[in-house]
Amino acid sequence: MVDRRKTGVRAGAPGARSGDRSGHRPTLEEVAAHAGVGRGTVSRVINGSPRVSDATRAAVEAAVAELGYVPNRAARALAANRTDAIALVVPEPEARFFAEPYFSDIVRGVGAALADTDLQLLLTFAGSDRERRRLAQYLAADRVDGVLLVSVHADDPLPDLLEQLTIPAVISGRRSADEPLAAVDSDNTEGARAAVGHLVSRGRRTIATITGRLDVYGAQCRLDGYREAVDAAGLPSDERLIAPADFTEEGGRRAMRALLERRPDLDAVFAASDVMAAGARQVLREAGRRIPDDVALIGFDDSAVARHMDPALTSVRQPIEEMGRTMAGLLIQQIAARGTADRPQMVLPTELVVRDSS
Repeated sequence: MVDRRKTGVRAGAPGARSGDRSGHRPTLEEVAAHAGVGRGTVSRVINGSPRVSDATRAAVEAAVAELGYVPNRAARALAANRTDAIALVVPEPEARFFAEPYFSDIVRGVGAALADTDLQLLLTFAGSDRERRRLAQYLAADRVDGVLLVSVHADDPLPDLLEQLTIPAVISGRRSADEPLAAVDSDNTEGARAAVGHLVSRGRRTIATITGRLDVYGAQCRLDGYREAVDAAGLPSDERLIAPADFTEEGGRRAMRALLERRPDLDAVFAASDVMAAGARQVLREAGRRIPDDVALIGFDDSAVARHMDPALTSVRQPIEEMGRTMAGLLIQQIAARGTADRPQMVLPTELVVRDSS
């Protein structure tokens, strides 16, 4: 490794001024000499300390501007035992990440929250055992200040690893009602209840559901909401109207075929994601079922998929970008508190957006 202290240009040597074309980067000491103050005073001004007079602050800021001084972020982070980087970890295959609008909306929200900070966002996939082992080694080496974990399954070992490493972490979607980590979720149960209640209000009586993967707590909650709404409406409970899937379009197609085989008289379907609803719509059309005349259809997420479907899809809107912003905000608080911050469980409200499909 090159020792950069031995390769730099000494203060006062030819090319020490930023105006030179030598590429020399002004040092903290040069700024201090130019402003007529000590190195520690310059450091306090740069780091926003209030323990500096207005006149001194103005002198240092003028020297910084004249010399073109840029703080060495790497050195500052090292001194503060920080990396100025956080990881967004997705324990899913890359194909699913790029296929589902949910993930891009989360990233957009996280990016908005980090826009005014010095934190860099690293996107990491951990959908296989090999990727998880590699991630564990990376995190154990203190390469990031904190972790945002998205799309967590009940048996996922990553949250426990973060606990062991005492790395600040926030997850999107709880693993259970007793989630120990800080978490941001949407009200999945109430969203499903609202969707099924809407179908009941439209006169539908044989309402099926396509679930997400039931090792994901959010999918379990959506199924619970479906069951509660069916019971509240006094409709008979029929397990043949429940088809498990995996949040993918192909999964939605498979589940819809199974439902039509078991209950060809169904008149409504609540799919636990817009992407699965898109797959279900294709199968319904192939079977000659008109939407919504013969079968009403509702999704979950209110993504671009819902708005661009034909007919436009009624969907449960969860505030995904806001979830991303909230996650990042909580993580920033945890990093600043150095492990002493609370671990809140935040559940954001959902909203049913009614369109032509129901």
